[in-house]
Amino acid sequence: MADVAKEAGVSHQTVSRVLNDHPNVRADTRARVEAAITRLGYRRNLVARALVTKRSRTLGVVSFDTTLYGPASTIYGIEQAARTAGYFVSIVSLKSIDADNVRDAIDYLAEQGVDGVVVVAPQRSAARALESLPAGLPAVAVEGTHRADVSVVCIDQMEGAKLATRHLLDQGHDTVWHVSGPHDWMETEGRLEGWRAALEEAGRPVPEPLAGDWSPRAGYEAGKSLAAMDGVTAVFAANDQMALGVLRALSEKGVRVPQQISVVGFDDIPESEFFSPPLTTVRQDFDVVGRHCIEVLLRQIDLGHAAYERLVVRPSFVVRSSTAPIR
Repeated sequence: MADVAKEAGVSHQTVSRVLNDHPNVRADTRARVEAAITRLGYRRNLVARALVTKRSRTLGVVSFDTTLYGPASTIYGIEQAARTAGYFVSIVSLKSIDADNVRDAIDYLAEQGVDGVVVVAPQRSAARALESLPAGLPAVAVEGTHRADVSVVCIDQMEGAKLATRHLLDQGHDTVWHVSGPHDWMETEGRLEGWRAALEEAGRPVPEPLAGDWSPRAGYEAGKSLAAMDGVTAVFAANDQMALGVLRALSEKGVRVPQQISVVGFDDIPESEFFSPPLTTVRQDFDVVGRHCIEVLLRQIDLGHAAYERLVVRPSFVVRSSTAPIR
């Protein structure tokens, strides 16, 4: 910085103000300093800066199975929001999620000196691991924990499932069958509860759900079972990939969608509008989730203590060609 100051003919403090985007720098002075930075190839030493400020400007993220659309999109939203706020992100992606693995990942990030962590914790086992967070480490959980001192940002899974189920009931279907996700996932639980609640509120029968694992294969197997049943006219799959499997199975069995059976998914993955037929689905706004996570985490970091917050993001509903009124 001293070399840049000498090259630009300004003080060390002026260079610091330019680097930190301080507003009280004249435009011509800023241009002169930036030109000197370019000529000298200057790069700030972030390690040295962290020693002085006691902040690494790095946030940790712990996640599981980033091949799935939800976790992958959540991480992307978090990373973009962090970058906008001037932070780097260090990500630990776990192959299997349990209390020990999550604790080890958080400890690893804490040893790196991250200023705070976001834990994408869609499973009960991950949420339980948050009970042993290092003292004083700012943290936010995506989807959930019941600890009173850990902030949570989540999407209203129950509301999304109600939107899907009510849409199908409004189309004149007597009831709605459900292909659920894995039992340990909180999204599974929320979507099951919302589906069941919508049917019960309407006074409709509640069929036994068909268990899945988020994969198209699971949806395909469920779809074959549904095609063999009498009276099935509407299906709500707990994610779009399983809905894709359902569509394939119904097509192979000669069942027309939506003329004979309407199908709704959940997530609104980019491919959903190109399914055959285009899929009606629940849209989750992962960019908003990421932005809220970073906002909540930075408030904790700036305050110097954990301030519990719970932010719930409402889903929206996208109607396409896979649903139609019952005939």
